[in-house]
Amino acid sequence: MLGLKLPTDTRWADIAKKNIDEILIDHAWCEQKAASTAISLIVTYPEYNELVTAMTALAREEMGHFKMVHDKILERGYIMGYDRKDEYVLQLRNFFPKGGSRPTQLVHRLLIAGLIEARSCERFRLLSEKLEDKQLAEFYRSLMVSEANHYTMFLKFARKYGENKEEVDQKWQDLLEFEAKVMKDLGNKESIHG
Repeated sequence: MLGLKLPTDTRWADIAKKNIDEILIDHAWCEQKAASTAISLIVTYPEYNELVTAMTALAREEMGHFKMVHDKILERGYIMGYDRKDEYVLQLRNFFPKGGSRPTQLVHRLLIAGLIEARSCERFRLLSEKLEDKQLAEFYRSLMVSEANHYTMFLKFARKYGENKEEVDQKWQDLLEFEAKVMKDLGNKESIHG
């Protein structure tokens, strides 16, 4: 369903299980960044009414997720800690050339956001299946569903605002191929995308 070209190596789940504190902290920052992305899209593209409405709801939802993850951090006696660079996201952002028309820039941002949500969905599925802590496994299962909805929403908007659907779909496929290459070098760190 997600279209990912390279599934996560299941060894990542073993790393995550042994370092759940780091996973939760990184996850909290991912949720905050997702909310910031939604707000940035509102600020940058206020003329797209439907997008602004959807991003307003998304920012609220992502901050709700941030609070839920932060609560898990506090329940376990962990400390939030500082944000870390997300090498995965940094590499994805470099895929599309800079510049171009506003609609083209918007499509690129939407495709990247959609792919980040798709990969997060896949990672949350693995956590929901592999964690021995049943409460945390269920928590990740519920978030997996949200991430899948976000992924499809971003892809829908990219197709809506792109100049032609075939071109957007080709960009999506190219981005998926690139992401698979990026993932070959990741998956060995205690982070959501690493």
